[in-house]
Amino acid sequence: MKIFGNDLTPTELRRRTGDTASVAGIRHVVLDNGVERGVRAIQLRTAAGLELELLVDRAFDIGDARFKGVPFGWRSGNGYRHPGLHENADEDGLSWLRAIDGLLVSGGLDHTLFGAEVDASHYRYPPKQTIKHGLHGRLTSIPGRLIEAAEVWDGESAVLRVKAEVIQATAFGEHLRLTRTVEVDVDGTEIRLHDVVDNLGFERTPHMFLYHLNFGWPYVDEGTEFVAPIAGHLWQSDSVAEQGASYRYLTEPQRGFVEQVTEHELVAGGDGMHRVALIAGDGGRGIELSWDSATMPHFFEWQNLRDGAYAVGLEPSTNHVEGELAARENGTIAWLEHGESREYRSSIRVLEGADETTGARERIRAIGDQP
Repeated sequence: MKIFGNDLTPTELRRRTGDTASVAGIRHVVLDNGVERGVRAIQLRTAAGLELELLVDRAFDIGDARFKGVPFGWRSGNGYRHPGLHENADEDGLSWLRAIDGLLVSGGLDHTLFGAEVDASHYRYPPKQTIKHGLHGRLTSIPGRLIEAAEVWDGESAVLRVKAEVIQATAFGEHLRLTRTVEVDVDGTEIRLHDVVDNLGFERTPHMFLYHLNFGWPYVDEGTEFVAPIAGHLWQSDSVAEQGASYRYLTEPQRGFVEQVTEHELVAGGDGMHRVALIAGDGGRGIELSWDSATMPHFFEWQNLRDGAYAVGLEPSTNHVEGELAARENGTIAWLEHGESREYRSSIRVLEGADETTGARERIRAIGDQP
């Protein structure tokens, strides 16, 4: 392992410290003030300077994320609100916007994208013929159950591994489980996510899933470039034509900027993975994101370049931007029978210095170019 510039075996490291947590480790905390009060979190810290916070009571999503003290995850100003404060059905389904905060906010498990009222007759409960969904579903307001939080040593390497499950269930309706494992190497700069969604119930149940990965300043700044192998644009919000801000090169924050959303048609690599990156204008820092193209074939770029809310969202998705009603009509929505599951793998890598950002650009350009 590379520990503070030194190549050390686990034994050599242990000879130099009475507790490896002095180098890298896991800490359990409970947030205890304001709207965050009572939210359990797991803090991970690597010897390379990667720090992240896993929000157990917020669907086991990722809150704060920093590298060598510099944040790369976005903070919206909402705070990591306790799920008991979440108004799932308020504001015509847009109350999810009061919950979005941090690096990863997951959408699902039976609905993502904009709100919709859909048929529920398959649950065979006469008083509930339809279901109303808000933006990106119910998942983010559900507390998780922690299963594992441990340092795992294997020969010459070690990882910090945290695992939890989140269950979305109701009588006469869905009974879905998300089991999420997050790993980082003790000396690493990469976050690895492994998600499994399975149907614990005995009713045929729709399944949709989305990662709202949110990046903020200073990794998002004027001149930051979005790099991806893009065959074309499948959909763009009206604001793209009205404002004309480039999807590829970011501007400085703008007063009153209206969010711009583009669904890009990405080209997958030979390994079946999608890859995209955000690279600073000077090439000094960046983020590389990769995920399995077979399970999340769709991808959205969310540009929120407004004063005070400055962010870029990179969003792998199981479904097209048109949402659940369209997915049901065209047959692209997934239906899970009892015991069936879907598996998702992705990684978020912090890029430091020109060599690493150049390497990421070359990996992506080897797959394809972009408009």
